[in-house]
Amino acid sequence: MARPTERPRVPGDAPRRRPGPARSHWSLRGSTWARRAASFSDRGHFSSATVATVRYRAVIFDLGGVVLGSPLRAIAGFERDRGLPRGFIARVVGADAQRGAWSRLERGELDLEGFYGAFERDCAEAGRAVDARALMERIGGASQPRPQMVEAVRRVRSRGLRAAALTNNWTREDGDAIGALLRDDFDVFLESRALGLRKPDPRVYTLACEKLGVEPPEAVFLDDIGGNLKPARALGIHTIKVDDPDRALQELERALGFPLRARGRR
Repeated sequence: MARPTERPRVPGDAPRRRPGPARSHWSLRGSTWARRAASFSDRGHFSSATVATVRYRAVIFDLGGVVLGSPLRAIAGFERDRGLPRGFIARVVGADAQRGAWSRLERGELDLEGFYGAFERDCAEAGRAVDARALMERIGGASQPRPQMVEAVRRVRSRGLRAAALTNNWTREDGDAIGALLRDDFDVFLESRALGLRKPDPRVYTLACEKLGVEPPEAVFLDDIGGNLKPARALGIHTIKVDDPDRALQELERALGFPLRARGRR
């Protein structure tokens, strides 16, 4: 006989489930997301089918190539002007992503003076002579703020969302005056040179979310390099590749549901 508090079962009833303890869908600290960051390789991105629909609470911006002018375009111009093969600098940088001079510079292990000679040796080993000082001056000259992106960061924050800068950078000869000017526009400002970690290390994306106080699926991340987006996407972060700034902002507007550009630019 059924207990008084239960309706008697009849044929066709689905089996009753036993109640279990309440379980949190996401847990970042000490948890699934941290383990995913630590163990991520190239197995593919995190399946969106396992992530509940959420309202985004934070946006993470790369600086160079997103909020600032593109270092990739500066490098392409340098290669063209110096008669270097297209993509040569990127191949040298990627040839030894852990021990190469570029990576050590961005992790704060080399200053610029130490980098110049080390990177020139890396390039020589790859078969070309490169003036590293002239290359970095070219990149520095392109690193000017993009007004529409700076305005978008401010509008994101004005709507109650949090904003982070997540940049691979180095200590510049001018002390990074531009970065200092932008720092107050962000709630969180994460620099590879200070962290000793650089994108695409998955730990930097987990750290950014922790500092912002959000879970990865509650964040959007903009970067101009696809290889930097892949591990963020694997954690459940919504990613946007920035080739054209206005198109990227249009995509970000669709994700957030409110305008980020002046009316004349939409």
